[in-house]
Amino acid sequence: MRLRLFCLALAGLPLLAQIDGTVINATTGMPQAGVEVSLIHPGENGMQTLATATSGADGGFKIAKDLPSPPALLRATFQGVEYNQVVPPGTPSTGIKLSVYDATNKTSPALSQQHLSIIEPGSDGIRISETFLLGNTGTTTFLDPVKGSAQFYLPKAAQGNTRVTINAPNGMPITRAPEKTSQADVFKVGYPIKPGQTEFDVAYVLPPGSKFTAKKLGSGTDIMVSAESVKLSGADLKEDGVKQLGQDGPRARVYEVLAKAGGSYEVSVEGTGALQAAQDAGPSEEDEDGGSPKPKAGQARIYERLPWVLGLAFGILALGGTLLYRRSAASL
Repeated sequence: MRLRLFCLALAGLPLLAQIDGTVINATTGMPQAGVEVSLIHPGENGMQTLATATSGADGGFKIAKDLPSPPALLRATFQGVEYNQVVPPGTPSTGIKLSVYDATNKTSPALSQQHLSIIEPGSDGIRISETFLLGNTGTTTFLDPVKGSAQFYLPKAAQGNTRVTINAPNGMPITRAPEKTSQADVFKVGYPIKPGQTEFDVAYVLPPGSKFTAKKLGSGTDIMVSAESVKLSGADLKEDGVKQLGQDGPRARVYEVLAKAGGSYEVSVEGTGALQAAQDAGPSEEDEDGGSPKPKAGQARIYERLPWVLGLAFGILALGGTLLYRRSAASL
């Protein structure tokens, strides 16, 4: 009788929820042991770790927790790199596959970089929004804390209070402080470049009347974009200057940087005006003050305009692709 009552009591208890799955090393294609897997949930005090488990010899992991309310994510930490996977509402909590990659500090042809600069001068200063798009088509994560996974130039007026906003594959935006390198005015960020595309955004304001100075640190394409009312010019359009590629109606001018890899360039800025996406309607906070950007640090407004700007810039660049091909062929 007592045993029957005991069994009935157990049957009435709720079963402990469980999240389980397998960690796969996408570099080798095999299950990966020894990976720390954490259940993460954002709260009032930021991201909170609800539970943690370690994958076994077969790559399997089990977390004795219910999935929290959205958004929830699983974070796998392997070889010093964090891989996030968002768990959408309604997703089964069992049989989850998490992918990690081997990390390396060796560069490869799988790595690429494109650089976009948006220049918006106003009476109070010149707002600069720079985006570095780092692509990785390989099956390893590039991580070089010594030399920096990404390097970029910062004019002296922007040094000291500028931060880098990073958007990695399947991740949430994070900020990092740029670190100095042995090269003058060149800074680095030792953030891993995972397979896919990682975006580094840098925003700062230069004093009114300044020239925009930069350095071409990669072999990829460097593009500059300004409002139609703003004209950029540099070095008589020679190899260390810029060339206007085209213009998108009344909205924007697009320029290609002609500097070679490792070369510096300086651009004169004439006129004032802010760039607006095609879908923007009505005056923004800056427009209400006469189109002058406020000289203060903050996140780049490029986030909301990036798809449009990139489509514009690289669409025009594609139309002028024969020019790039001829120049590269002539150098062979």
